[in-house]
Amino acid sequence: MLEVNNFTMAGMTLEQLRIFLAVAEHLHFTRAAENLYITQPAVSAAIQSLETEYRVKLFHRIGRHVEITEAGKLLQLEAQKILEQVALTERGLRELNNLQRGELKLGSSLTIGNYWLPEKISQFQREYSGIMVNCTLANTEEICLGTANGQFDLGLIEGEVKPTLQKLLNQEEIGSDRLLIIVGRSHPWFERDKIDLTELKNTDWVMREAGSGTQQRLEEALNNWGVNLSDLKVILVLNTGEMVKAVVEEGQVAAGISELMVKKELQLGILKAVRIVDHRLNDYQELQLIRPFLKIKHRQRFQTRISQTFEKMLFSNEIPIQFTQLRA
Repeated sequence: MLEVNNFTMAGMTLEQLRIFLAVAEHLHFTRAAENLYITQPAVSAAIQSLETEYRVKLFHRIGRHVEITEAGKLLQLEAQKILEQVALTERGLRELNNLQRGELKLGSSLTIGNYWLPEKISQFQREYSGIMVNCTLANTEEICLGTANGQFDLGLIEGEVKPTLQKLLNQEEIGSDRLLIIVGRSHPWFERDKIDLTELKNTDWVMREAGSGTQQRLEEALNNWGVNLSDLKVILVLNTGEMVKAVVEEGQVAAGISELMVKKELQLGILKAVRIVDHRLNDYQELQLIRPFLKIKHRQRFQTRISQTFEKMLFSNEIPIQFTQLRA
């Protein structure tokens, strides 16, 4: 590989194109060098390198006079396009780094996405209006898979990451929510002050689908309370919390659901959160489950500055997570 004054004879470079355009503009090697703050021999070497590499004449040298050739005119037109595109690309990268443009790809489980995340996204877009936020809602299992395969920059879930994905995904707690046992007005429990743990087997239940974070946490709570899911009379399995809520409002069934999802209905008295107590504990202690909201991301994939900035915002109003038992 032949080198002439640091210009490599192995393809066109952006620096060569800048030098060529300066010569084409001034039709003078010395003036081009002065304009670029480089030496005149460096300008001559760059032009010679291009002419030798592509076996064309770019300029006619007639004494001290320089004229551009047909090949030179073609290169001038194309070089201007190339450098303009490079300038636009550089500007885009700078704007991306300064959070002036770009895209944030989020995956969120349904409860978080519908009731907790919108405020965070709105706050982020108020500060970074040029960033497009693309948020996909699905159940916890799907969000974990999407984050693992690169579909999402960040995932937000209220369930658990499967053991098979834990080596790929980093997880952190970013907030919390209570899981409530709710009934509608027509249910016999609606007028009662509290329900003993053993009575959970005496009613029909509506459940979320397998893979739902809510369902995972409900089953976890039941196991902690010593209740097997198979002992409950599950008559319906639905794939959204809104559907579960609607069925509970109209029927004589119970369900485990996020407090965020039923806050309005509880205030209006349409639904009631049933207090579950355990007679085996002193003073009939009330059983509760505070479930964490988790942020997940791939352990090895590159995280953009946009993603890193949104992560910090998620922690700005973090609620401490406490697992407690309250007395009835």
